[in-house]
Amino acid sequence: MSSSLYIPSDVSKDEVYKALLPQLEALIIDEPDLIANLANVSAVLKEAFDFFWVGFYLVKGEQLVLGPFQGPVACTRIGFGKGVCGTAWETGKTQLVPDVDAFPGHIACSSASRSEIVVPVVQDGKVMMVLDVDSEQLDHFDTTDQVYLEQLADLLATTILK
Repeated sequence: MSSSLYIPSDVSKDEVYKALLPQLEALIIDEPDLIANLANVSAVLKEAFDFFWVGFYLVKGEQLVLGPFQGPVACTRIGFGKGVCGTAWETGKTQLVPDVDAFPGHIACSSASRSEIVVPVVQDGKVMMVLDVDSEQLDHFDTTDQVYLEQLADLLATTILK
């Protein structure tokens, strides 16, 4: 795929996701390097939605370790079951958090983050990494984000984690 990206304007969030998913697949399908792929996925999501922070934490032993991301400096390591990311890892389920201050045990990597969605990337029943997206706005994420980011997580699990 070329390095250009088509992001439709003046359309619903749903339509933006629908336009991006095939482009993301084309971007990563023939690239074997995990870090390059995660970096590009982070960049695409940041550019398309102007999220405050978007990136990946990779499971390494008993911790999530910061991977490629777009946004301000982030926490480097997160324990199993700790914060929103660690909870997504522990449960294997997407965590949709409208107000991070109301989430028990939230880890404040940035005080500017107000809402968050974390989607586990699961392969063979095991969480391999999580996709973490933060917003400076309360209640920024909804089921539309969840549906499409989960589709993206499935795409990542079947293409770059083979």
